[in-house]
Amino acid sequence: MATYEDILVEREGNTAVVTLNRPERRNPLSLHMIEELTAAFRAIGEDAEGRVAILRANGPAFSAGHDIAEMSGKDGAFYRELFGACTVLMETIQGIPQPVIAQVHATATAAGCQLVASCDLAVAATEARFATPGVRIGLFCSTPMVALSRAVGARRAMEMLLTGEPISAAEALEAGLVNRVVPAGELAAATRALAAKIASSSPYVVAIGKAAFYRQLQMPQPLAYDYAQDVMSMNARAADAQEGFQAFLQKRPPKWCGK
Repeated sequence: MATYEDILVEREGNTAVVTLNRPERRNPLSLHMIEELTAAFRAIGEDAEGRVAILRANGPAFSAGHDIAEMSGKDGAFYRELFGACTVLMETIQGIPQPVIAQVHATATAAGCQLVASCDLAVAATEARFATPGVRIGLFCSTPMVALSRAVGARRAMEMLLTGEPISAAEALEAGLVNRVVPAGELAAATRALAAKIASSSPYVVAIGKAAFYRQLQMPQPLAYDYAQDVMSMNARAADAQEGFQAFLQKRPPKWCGK
């Protein structure tokens, strides 16, 4: 795997682990880190052996969001480049075939909260907090709003965006921003258990399902059903689906071929 300056990328069996690694700065999403993350996830997406990815962080915070020191005093072209690159990262995470699980041990704010909301799943430690506090420094969290408002209810998202107040891990679970909340000492194990459960299914079928999930979200319900029927009909003809049918009928574990 490639080496990076601001992140670490490792393989644990069929799971890729991406770690934000600027702990002394609370893992700010600078343009450089964003570009490294995008490159890393694109590489993961092209890895035929990879089944799932985990996004975690080192240090006292998951991510404090964009690097305000980097942003101060720049021109419009820089801001367009930064927010455009950030959008590409979020779309890349949702666009690769492998599900991405955020492992959130601490605070995730602004674009850091957006990063969590853009992952397919999230497991949080009890101590984790989530916030979109840009309004407090004169910069409304408009791009984080896109991911946040699709992960939680409209009123909860609006309150977070308008007040900047953080919500607890328990509140994030209730709102749908995270899937599970566990004690800090159990966070890594719980995340890896979830990854292993996903990896036990056909990677071909998981990839079909992930792509279909995000595409149908953009459609009115009648069109979504039409699209889903086509996807499911195609999926049913696949070798792994036929193997799954036979395994179920024969009461044995399936043997996936990945197609």
